Amino acid sequence: MNDERPERDVDGRRTDGGKTDDRDAVRANTPGRGVTPDADPIEASAPEEFGLVQAWWGDGKGKTTAALGMGARAVGHGYRVHMLQFMKGGADSVEAVRGEYNAIRAIPGYSFENTGHYGWHGLADGSADDEHERNARAGLDRARELVDAAADADLGAPIPLDAEPEAGVHMLILDEILYAVDRGLVSPEEVLGLIEDKPDGLELVLTGSHERPSYLADTADLITRVGKEKHPIDAGQRARKGTEY
Repeated sequence: MNDERPERDVDGRRTDGGKTDDRDAVRANTPGRGVTPDADPIEASAPEEFGLVQAWWGDGKGKTTAALGMGARAVGHGYRVHMLQFMKGGADSVEAVRGEYNAIRAIPGYSFENTGHYGWHGLADGSADDEHERNARAGLDRARELVDAAADADLGAPIPLDAEPEAGVHMLILDEILYAVDRGLVSPEEVLGLIEDKPDGLELVLTGSHERPSYLADTADLITRVGKEKHPIDAGQRARKGTEY
């Protein structure tokens, strides 16, 4: 049986004179024109359609996970991605090294930094609320630095995959910044200021918060609510290695 696919022109029509059936027509109209996806080495490149603002919020698991996965997709195309984490400085339910940190370090063009403080703000877990506030303020200052650096960079051009984030990034993930707003450590106006100051070509991804970030309604291009239907934590399950950290 000959399973070779006939050659086609740029419009998907067969070049051998054969009839194009419905299946062939559907395949020809897909972005990959029916070619099975493959993997290529990662080389520095520049996005053509970045520049939107995304917000991921809700009481369900997966906000950070979604942002991490999207970052991995972007670096797979050679774009420079950096994640700045607020509020996640460790707790007794997780280990000091998280799996995503190890994975990020293994992927060219992906980097991260953490400005969180041990424990959780507002909980009696031995951590001081004023320390959480200082760290959140430091995270906001760092976010401003990264936005300013992106504004100074040529985001329409490839950025070396091993460059420091101060050289500019195509995608900036501010993980848990919306949670910092919930806790009163960062103001909505300060988040809106970051959005206003960002360059046109910077994709800005904001995560966190169980409360609707209504202050983003007119400025964010994508707002996704991650809703919980069921979660093992409600049955007493602690964070699991490989799924939560």
